[in-house]
Amino acid sequence: MAPPLLLPLMLMLLRGLADAAPEAVPAVPWDSHQQAVDGTLGVPLPLPEGFLMGTATAAYQIEGGWNSSGKGPSVWDDYLHREPWRVVGEANGDVACDSLRLYRRDIQMIKEMGLDTYRISLSWPRILPDGTLLKVNQAGVKYYNAVIDELIKHGIQPIVTLFHWDLPLPLQHLGGWSNPAIVDYFEDYARFAIAAFGDRVKLWVTVNEPYQVCEFGYSDVIMAPFYNFTGVAGYLCTHYMLLGHARVYRMYKRDFASQKGRMGLAIHAYWFEPANPDDKRDHAAAERGMEFNLGWTAHPVFVGDYPPIMRSMVDRASAEEGLLRSRLPRFTRAEIDEIKGSADFLGVNHYQSLLAAHNDSVPGPSVYRDAKYTGSSHPSWPGFWTKSTPWGFGKLLRWVRDQYGNPPVLITENGYSDPNNNKQDEDRAAYFKGYLREMLLAIRDGCNVFGYTAWSLMDNFEWTLGYSVRFGLYFVDFDHPDRTRTPKLSAAFIRNVTRDRAVPP
Repeated sequence: MAPPLLLPLMLMLLRGLADAAPEAVPAVPWDSHQQAVDGTLGVPLPLPEGFLMGTATAAYQIEGGWNSSGKGPSVWDDYLHREPWRVVGEANGDVACDSLRLYRRDIQMIKEMGLDTYRISLSWPRILPDGTLLKVNQAGVKYYNAVIDELIKHGIQPIVTLFHWDLPLPLQHLGGWSNPAIVDYFEDYARFAIAAFGDRVKLWVTVNEPYQVCEFGYSDVIMAPFYNFTGVAGYLCTHYMLLGHARVYRMYKRDFASQKGRMGLAIHAYWFEPANPDDKRDHAAAERGMEFNLGWTAHPVFVGDYPPIMRSMVDRASAEEGLLRSRLPRFTRAEIDEIKGSADFLGVNHYQSLLAAHNDSVPGPSVYRDAKYTGSSHPSWPGFWTKSTPWGFGKLLRWVRDQYGNPPVLITENGYSDPNNNKQDEDRAAYFKGYLREMLLAIRDGCNVFGYTAWSLMDNFEWTLGYSVRFGLYFVDFDHPDRTRTPKLSAAFIRNVTRDRAVPP
């Protein structure tokens, strides 16, 4: 049986949902005003020439084969076997979608939808069982070679993420991303992977969602490794993850320039809207929400160093707590220079917007106490777990354009969850339509977005939510030994978009 705190923690898990709602939220008619003003509500919106349409998955969530063919244990394998109560239904990724065996069917599904690209992640412990170059698992290398070759055979461009949360267990025993040695280990692993697969992979993502890994896994108990060192470990983890990302990027550009590929990182990003449009404090809280979330990792990469408001507020809170140094670590001048400019594109994982309210009384120490805000969803927003707020997607993309000099953007995740086994998923199809249209309007306004990957190809293991929610374009029967995949209505919608190269009205 799950401990009493698990259910509220699950609510926070799904892409970092609200920590605490404001006491009163005014009823505001959020909708697609932009499309109405522009007169575009009733017309199809075309995809730009050469625009990439794809879908995405992650290794631990789909592969299965957790201890087969020489794979070493990951932090998720370890914790979910020792503490199964952390997940709804005591589920785990031991088998998941069984893509280790069924990857050809996965690629056939991508082909059925007419998609250009498929974002996967490599399981670090499937390639290097103890996380280091002391032992290379050739069976793991063979598997990923087979997946990449099969994609290319069908004209599908692979996008490969090096780290999507399944850290090798021996490295976690050393402290994982809170140990500065992780920077060297990550560079070694990345070098091996790029040398093995980079002749065919031209789009790389170094790390996926630093905020979720570090805040929910190191500062809290929502994600592995469940460290729960609030207000301290999340900052430390993110610090070394940024240094690891930059080290890998510089190595790639220096030592593998002949491969002519591009590399970025994937950052989860809400759009924060003021909870009370008439309250200047809530407007300031919304901006702090942007800087303490997306800006935490994007600002060092695209501007340099942590956001100034983040530096000043964490430093001040740390001093008020009587600490001798800030809980937010400092980069050296050389590290700032190494991180700045260390991306050819920004990967954006976006699911929904939140309402930000100024709050001086958040318990601490925590990132929310430091930032003095809380986030919530409006009760009028549709959706069960994920709230459909497409209007915020365009605002987010324009904010990125204005704050970071309009970098190339790849939408690395965007999707809708539901708790049902419903293949006629009209809500998901409507979600994709709304978000894609807002993205295309932002592109028309000059936002430099070159691709979109829907989350996710199929229903899969959703971390501590287990199999209780579904994100897939394809329905997966987890009770069937062959994990049968069946297209949903949303898959047909995506197929129509790729066929027409336009999003319908």
